[in-house]
Amino acid sequence: MPNAKYQLEDFLVHVNGSNKAFVQSIHELLLKERYKPKIQVTKSTGLQLAYVQPNIKTVVGIILIFFVRDDQLMIRIYGTHHKAYLDVLSALPETIEHQIASADDCKKFVDPTKCWAGCMGYDFHIRGTHYQKCAVNCFQFEVDAPSMPHLLALIKSESQQRMAAMLEKYTL
Repeated sequence: MPNAKYQLEDFLVHVNGSNKAFVQSIHELLLKERYKPKIQVTKSTGLQLAYVQPNIKTVVGIILIFFVRDDQLMIRIYGTHHKAYLDVLSALPETIEHQIASADDCKKFVDPTKCWAGCMGYDFHIRGTHYQKCAVNCFQFEVDAPSMPHLLALIKSESQQRMAAMLEKYTL
């Protein structure tokens, strides 16, 4: 069954009712931005939904991953362009900022030889607090009703910055 092709509906079966509209709105937003959805089963997270940026085949091209863990919908945003929307990060509620604070610190900021060569880590401030976090789980959040508008703002901001960077790359 690992080679099975999954559709959005297969993923939505596992998402509780209050989160389905949120997942669908992100799906529509990212389809408009030409991201390609990829649904697969992994050992660590079970069924997951990833959106891959066009023409980029590395993890850097993935804007987010939804996955279900213990019936909790989670979201991971690879915030490659996070410095371009620090205003959005500064507007995050304390509950989301606490999840960022709980993420692993980036080893590369302490010792550049301690992580894989392509690691970039995230170095930023939110309301005066300095964060140097691992790119893998810095922007990994539990999804609940109060967090949804903030997570959507993060996704929109990252998507817009990535598309702008891609357009700039191809127009130079």
